Amino acid sequence: MNKTSANSSETLVEITIDGKNISVSEGSTILDACKQANIDTPTLCWAENLTPVNVCRVCVVEVEGSRPLVPSCSRPVEKEMVVSTDSERVNTSRRMVLELLASSVEMDRAEKEIHEWMAHYGSNPERMGSSNQIKTSTQPAKIQDELYVRDYERCILCYKCVEACGDDAQHTFAIATAGRGFEAHISTEFDIELPESACVYCGNCIDVCPTGALVFKTEHDMREDDSWDPDSQKVTQTICGFCGVGCNLELHTQDEEIVKVTSPSDHSVTDGHLCIKGRFGWQHAHPKN
Repeated sequence: MNKTSANSSETLVEITIDGKNISVSEGSTILDACKQANIDTPTLCWAENLTPVNVCRVCVVEVEGSRPLVPSCSRPVEKEMVVSTDSERVNTSRRMVLELLASSVEMDRAEKEIHEWMAHYGSNPERMGSSNQIKTSTQPAKIQDELYVRDYERCILCYKCVEACGDDAQHTFAIATAGRGFEAHISTEFDIELPESACVYCGNCIDVCPTGALVFKTEHDMREDDSWDPDSQKVTQTICGFCGVGCNLELHTQDEEIVKVTSPSDHSVTDGHLCIKGRFGWQHAHPKN
């Protein structure tokens, strides 16, 4: 998992970021250093509880002496490294990545910070042409059970769901990337329906999805009838009672009913990941009418 700070030695490395000299632990990434320096750096495929896969390239920075821009989420710091996170080259690259993504998939349900980054970098997906003509993943939502919905029209292929299903959390490997080029998509083995696949319904893929391509069925249904209101939801932290492991749960309630369950990514027991009982067991303890 991406626990750079925990695995780093006590040795400090001196680097320069945007003209500011800072000391970071040896083994840290450039992104770790940016966070330490309170420099807001956009990320899509990175999460603190997942291994960096370097696919979105929105976190790229400019390193003195390096010809290409480098992904800050996985590039380790080096002694006397000089980094620029706000150069014209960096900003142009980030703007283009966000434009290309938003022009090819629906981003209407993406996390709030993604829309803030698009506004900050001046991304204008419309200049790529009519979205109806260039959608690369237009397809109906896959509703194959009562637990969650796969709406791949909103998938940006960040691989976070694949990582959460694989080595980083569940070790189920029920989903992976299939196809090539414009045909690349997230799929079960042989594209069989989810209930027939190796999926154990832990829901960890939902928790890491940044664009709403994977959601609780409760959220999907409430969005469809225009009753989903995250601003009015209350989050209550508790401990899962299904076993003795002690996983922390965050119960999201709206109109006095549980609508979804998450877990804090920095919790020492779960690292944000849960099993089917922790993620969906509330539907039996507190059924939605």
